[in-house]
Order: sequence, then structure tokens, then C-alpha cells
Amino acid sequence: MEVKLHDIGEGMTEAVVLTYLVQKGDYVKADQPLVEVQTDKMVAEIPAPAEGIVQDILVREGETIAVGTTILTLQTSAVVQPNPASSSNAAESFRLPSANEETGGSVLTKNIRRVLATPYTRKIAREHGVNLEQIAGTGPGGRITDEDVYRFIEAKQTKSASSAAALEAAPKKENSSASATSVLPFCGRRKQIAKKMAQSLYTIPHCTHFEEVDVTELIRFREELKQHDIHISATAFFIKALSLSLKQFPIFNARLDEEREEIHLYAEHHIGIAVDTEDGLIVPVIRHVERKSLREIHEEAKQLTKRAQENKLSVSEITGSTFTISNVGPLGGSIGATPIINYPEVALMAFHKTKKRPMVMENDEIAVRSMMNISMSFDHRVADGATAVAFTNYFVRLIENPKRMLMELV
Repeated sequence: MEVKLHDIGEGMTEAVVLTYLVQKGDYVKADQPLVEVQTDKMVAEIPAPAEGIVQDILVREGETIAVGTTILTLQTSAVVQPNPASSSNAAESFRLPSANEETGGSVLTKNIRRVLATPYTRKIAREHGVNLEQIAGTGPGGRITDEDVYRFIEAKQTKSASSAAALEAAPKKENSSASATSVLPFCGRRKQIAKKMAQSLYTIPHCTHFEEVDVTELIRFREELKQHDIHISATAFFIKALSLSLKQFPIFNARLDEEREEIHLYAEHHIGIAVDTEDGLIVPVIRHVERKSLREIHEEAKQLTKRAQENKLSVSEITGSTFTISNVGPLGGSIGATPIINYPEVALMAFHKTKKRPMVMENDEIAVRSMMNISMSFDHRVADGATAVAFTNYFVRLIENPKRMLMELV
């Protein structure tokens, strides 16, 4: 039986084979994870479609393969179950039927240590070049924990510290030509991000509109809510204001179907949140924002961000967005950008650093206000600049008057 890479995400065409969780000759049960693969959005496990014995592994770890490629094969006929009496949590004993077993020939018995660890623990080990088979697990049933990996890394670094110091003190040969100090693999999520960004940039004629927003009243209003033990992030207000704006300007909550020459407008507001992780950018999605309260949006955004940083998002949590935001303000130092649209969406809005600046008010008096810049990139095939300006103006009015925004929800 062939085990192939199937489509585990919207628009997925390829993935990188990261780590095999089994070896050739292993007995596996149905739905047992066989291999971890990296798509452009997540790390996923490919399970066994049936019980059997791993017959052959056809793809090397680190290789990028297309959907439909056979990763490994299983022998599912005449499977001999592993002997429960001789198996343990750290090792499994199983029997592989030989060609002459039916006539009383010998039976090949093989003992393989099965490493017990979560996908996230395996990810930590991969990033630090650690072989999990060298670690003794302290978790339940001998499972290797994150702490086990970090202890192993620390011990390894301590052991090599003296060698590194001696190497640093050794005389160095002069070299007039420049050489790379290190080499980073261009694969996995970074490669998939690059591919999607190039697809978006070369497919969509981007146009970026810049605007500034006075968030002074929003900051004050959030402080008022905190006095009543109500904690709502600024991002939650941005997302809700965007949903209200998209209701007025649905052209930015759409997709262009070039083949049919149609623009599809969506009533549902599924807002993607760009999250920076160790493995690169990932976009979890808050669904049906138009139906949710500020408190619900706040809690869901917080949980999705945490799951994204821990690489624990499911396929349903990273697909189907209709509009994306990027809040780079908390990172600091950003006053503007030309963000790339999350293809095949029509627009993306980025929120930049908030700074206090002297501003001339309507009565010509100068006051210190908290100002934030926003950048909105949109598909110029679908919308024009005037519509983008009207859209952002509506959004700005809601943010600058947050209590008015609440009236819009009544």
C-alpha cells in the first residue's frame, strides 16, 4: 500500500518531509503517525491508512515533494502483530514474516526503539541538530519532553566549551576572499512563504494607501474599561472596526476569479492575523468576526497567536481568510510599509508604531496626541484609489471615536 502526500491545507501543492516517526520494518497501527511534513503554514503528521509493516521509505528527510507523491509503502497483508509480552514503552518487538514461514522456516525478529515525543519537541530537536535517540525521556512512559531536549543541549554545549575556546585562540590564516560565516537552509516554511509572496506580488498589481490615525481616545477608552476589569487589546478594536468597514465596503472582502471574469463578494468576515514565529510568518484566522463581540475577538486572537507561536495550529485555523491584518507596531521602529497581499485576497492592512506627536487641533490649538500610521495594500484590478481612501477614512473615524464604534454595533 502506498502512503502519499495528500492535500492537508487550502491551496497546498507541496511540502517538505521533515522527520520520519518510523523506520523500515516497523509494525504500525492504523492512524499511527508515520512522518512529519512542513507546509507553508504548519507542521503536520501523515498517519498510516491501515495497519501493516513499513516496507520501504522512498523520500529523504529534507526533500520537497508535490501533493500525490508516494512517501513510503506499507505491507498490509499477512501482518503479524507485535508480541505484547515483550514490548515496552521505549521499545517494540515485532515479527516480520519471511518468505518460507508457511513451510516452517525461520521468523525474522527485529527490535527497534520507538522514540516517544510530541511534534513540537521533535521540532526543537531538529532546530538544534539533536538526535532524539540519544536522549533518555523523563516523561510518562519514557516520553521525551522539551526540558529533556534543552538539558541535553546544555550538557553538549558545556562539554564543547573548552574545545571552542581553544579553537578561538588558535592562529587564523588570512584569506583575502569573502566567505560565508554560516549557511541557512532555504526550505520548509521560509521557502513556502517566499513562493507565496512571489505569487502574490507577480499576480496582483499592488497599490498601497497610507494614512495616520489618532488613537488617543482609544487608549483612554481602553483604560476606562480596565477600571471595570475589562481587558480588550487594541488589535481587537482594529479587527472589529475593520469588520464594520468591510460591511460598508464589501469590495475589499472579496476574491477575483480571472477565469470566469467575476469578483466574488463575501458576507462573512474571516480575518487573518499575521503572526511572527521562529519558523517565519503564519496567518491564523478569526472566523465570522461580524458576529463576534470585542471580548470574543480579543480572547480568540490571543489564543490563536499563542498556538501559532507553539506551532500547534490546525488546518482549519489557518485557512479561509478573506482579509488579513499585520500589527507590526508592538515590534517598534516601524512608521510605514508596503505590505504584500495575502493571495488570493484583495487587501491587507498593516498597523505601525504609535508615537506621541504635537498636533494642530480643529480650534488651532496644539496638543500632544498618540498617532499611529496605517498602510493598506489593495488589488488595483478590483478597486480604485478613491474607494480605498473612503474605506480607510471610515475605519479611521471608528478608531478615533471608539464609543461611536460601539453605537454601530447596536
